[in-house]
Parts: sequence; structure tokens; C-alpha cells
Amino acid sequence: MVRRWFLNALLLPLYLTLTACPAIRQEPASAGDDAVTAPVTAAAVMPDDADPALWVIRDADTTIYLFGTVHILKPGMTWFDEAVKDSFEASDELVVEMVKPDPGVMAKIVSDLAIDKTGISLRDKLSAEDRAKYEAALTQLNVPVAAFDPLDPWFASVNISLIPLMRNGYASDQGAEDALLARAGARTIKITGLETPEQQLKFFDDLPEAVQIRFLNFTVDTIDDAADGMEQMVIEWANANVDALGELMNAGLEDKIIYDTLLVNRNISWAEWVEQRMKQPGTIFLAVGAGHLAGPSSLQAVLAKKGLVAERIEY
Repeated sequence: MVRRWFLNALLLPLYLTLTACPAIRQEPASAGDDAVTAPVTAAAVMPDDADPALWVIRDADTTIYLFGTVHILKPGMTWFDEAVKDSFEASDELVVEMVKPDPGVMAKIVSDLAIDKTGISLRDKLSAEDRAKYEAALTQLNVPVAAFDPLDPWFASVNISLIPLMRNGYASDQGAEDALLARAGARTIKITGLETPEQQLKFFDDLPEAVQIRFLNFTVDTIDDAADGMEQMVIEWANANVDALGELMNAGLEDKIIYDTLLVNRNISWAEWVEQRMKQPGTIFLAVGAGHLAGPSSLQAVLAKKGLVAERIEY
């Protein structure tokens, strides 16, 4: 039973910022004599040709393009054209969050980290109320309620979040990174990973168990919103609505330790990498999850503190 779920676990490193993207509900303001009517902004719709946001950092002999990705998409989206394609083709190195290892190697890493070492069943770690909700969610997803019992809460949370997306047409091999890696391979340019598979998995595995359980409970509570939230996120990405995309992608990261672990600390580390790489000549296409390129803790904001200005490329 455990091995069945390793297939989804192999996808985990691509979804570190994806697992917390429920639809953001806006509660209507109550009407009253003194009520102020806020301007109505038309909801974004999926364009025929997606134009995701793109930035560039330059000095005399080094250029680094910053491109925000969505790690799982539906087949048929058109986004690799115009400025994105031109920037990629001008680059001599592709840098992504992680270079995927051989599936067998990845399965071993997941097995070493995801299997609970205490011998206590995952469901037995939940309160009675949370366990009932958890079992109901798995039943709703047609997943055996004991499927994740030998595993850590983070593992269950990530896998549960993916199931409704896959059932709504999102494909594990259609993410923006997949397309970029395939094109980089065809061009035989250098491919670099900012993190290792072990590092990415340990971001979750090193979280205190209580935090992991809160994350799992959040995933269960928002499972019905997952597909709609993902659809809205992709729409905002396709329209280069950076602020709206950041809010959607980072929803659910209110828990400070999760926010710092999955977003802030990684952006700080990546900014250091960029700072060092700017000392070497060359042209680099740096592609990371779009949630890292939005909001007050964005990679660009961290870079700005180092005196490295990322300019938005309008196209």
C-alpha cells in the first residue's frame, strides 16, 4: 500500500509552494447606511496566450533572467514564446529549484524520510475531530483511510493536495520546469539545481510534528477548494498578475515556521547564490516557483537589499 503512494511522492519537490493554494474567499461587505462601495475589479480570465512575468538582473558581463513557474499545468497551455523564449534562447545555463534524480534514487530518499520512525499510526496522532475529518476526506478522494498510516503528516498532506488536481486535468509532466528542462536538454546547455532532493524533502520532514499536523489539517479543511484555487492561480500566472498570484500561492503559509521554511529562508539562500553568480560572466535563465517572486519576502526584495535590482520585462 505504501509503495502505491510513492508515485506522488516523487512529484513532491516540484510542489513545495503548490500545496497551499486554496481559493481565497472574499466575504461580502455588509450593507448599511454608511457602507462604502468598493470598486469592482473584473475577475481575471485565462488568456489564449499566457504571458507570465519575467525579470532580469544585469551588470557589465552577467545577465540573470528570473522566471516564475507553476509546477503543474494542464496540457496545451501556450506560454513559451515571445520574451520568455527569447530570454531562454539567449541563456547558456538553466537554473531550477532542483534537478530530478533517477526515480529509484528518489524513491529511496522518500522512503528514508517519509516513513514514520515512532511506530505510531498517523491517524492515532490526530485528535478525534481531526481524524474524523481526515478519514472523510480520504473517503471522498477514494483513498483507503489507512493509506498513509505508516507515514509522516507532511507526506500525507502533500499527496492529498495533489489528488484533486490530477483528477481535474493537471498533468505531472506538464509543469513549466518540465518544458524548460526538455528544451535545455535539447540545446545541451548547463542545467543547475539550487537545492538537492534531500534538502527539499527535509524542509517538510524537519518541521516539528505539531506543525506538520496543522499543515495536514489545513489541507484537509481546504481540499474542496484545491482545484478551483489552482485554476485561479494559473490564470493569475498566465496574466502576469504578480501580486494576486503571490497571495494565492502563499495562502496557507500563515504559520510562521512554515512560511519561513518554505519561502523566506529559501529566498535568502537563493539570493546569496545569485549574488555570487553575478560575479561570473554569462547569461542564466533562473526558473523558480512563482510564489517566490511575489510579495514582501520575494526573491527580488531580498536581492534589492543586496543592491541587485531585478527589472520587470514588459512584453
